[in-house]
Amino acid sequence: MGPEKQPVAGDVTPWWRDRRVLPWVVQGVVGLLVLLLIAFLLGNLVRNLTAAGLLLSWRWLNQPAGFDISETLLPFDAGMPYWRGLAAGLVNTVRAVLTGLVGATALGTLAGMASFSRNGLLRGIARVYVEVIRNIPLLLQLVFWYFVVFLALPNGAAAIQLPGLVLAKSGLYLAGFGEGLRWTVPHLVNGVWQAPLRLSVEFGALLTGLIIYSAAFIAEVVRGGIAAVPKGQWEAASSLGFGWLATLRWIVLPQALRVIVPGLNTQYISLAKNSSLAVAVGYTDLYSVAETTLNQTGRAVEVYLILLGVYLGLDLLISLVMNGVNQLVQIRER
Repeated sequence: MGPEKQPVAGDVTPWWRDRRVLPWVVQGVVGLLVLLLIAFLLGNLVRNLTAAGLLLSWRWLNQPAGFDISETLLPFDAGMPYWRGLAAGLVNTVRAVLTGLVGATALGTLAGMASFSRNGLLRGIARVYVEVIRNIPLLLQLVFWYFVVFLALPNGAAAIQLPGLVLAKSGLYLAGFGEGLRWTVPHLVNGVWQAPLRLSVEFGALLTGLIIYSAAFIAEVVRGGIAAVPKGQWEAASSLGFGWLATLRWIVLPQALRVIVPGLNTQYISLAKNSSLAVAVGYTDLYSVAETTLNQTGRAVEVYLILLGVYLGLDLLISLVMNGVNQLVQIRER
């Protein structure tokens, strides 16, 4: 074989062989094809809507809704416009998602940590919980909590009374600061429970189902992150006199976070999307309000565009926050 040809100064590499240029060309071509596909689909949609006499319109958003929302943090009544009703439903969705994220994270972290407990019974309970809950569809769990548990609660004086909490068929009553910033516990007034904070059984069933279901997946994420920490860290902590809980808190979990956080991102997004199952237990979230709006107005395309945009924005916001957290917990080499 002859000697290999050496590049000569001044030679110009063709663009289709230039590794610096070729990736940009490929991305540009793919991006153009995607834009053409979107333009085709939108054009086809507009033509079909025009033929059916259903051009996109948003004027209906200012029309009176004509329905009430039983439970919402944003005041709403039947005389208010549809956009206000959708906003009230969105507030309910965000309320369920944020509360569910906090509860699922706490329960999932405890269950994941319990998988490494020195107590065999506690380890077994954690493993059974994870395996059972993960393999039962969330919809079935929500129906169970609503119809079998919460709607079976007694009312009045027979309600389940715990310190600062009363569980009744009429709702969940929690202690808090009432009028005059005085600490007030749930109490009966003419056979009706009164408390500074009341949650409906619909919200309670949704929240319970979301937390217990999502926590089972988060527990596996936490367990995987802890397992990724070398066993030498446990041994070193033990030699320094750290107990099991202190080792987890100060040595293992801080190192495991770089593995846990990316997995939490996925589970948080799943919880946000799963919240749309609230309609199964009668909780009035964004999806429920949108469904009622669609039935009254017939504006299917517009309503579903709103739903797609809101859930996409919510998931992207969660992903953005978690990506920022992930950057903070990563170990940086000096």
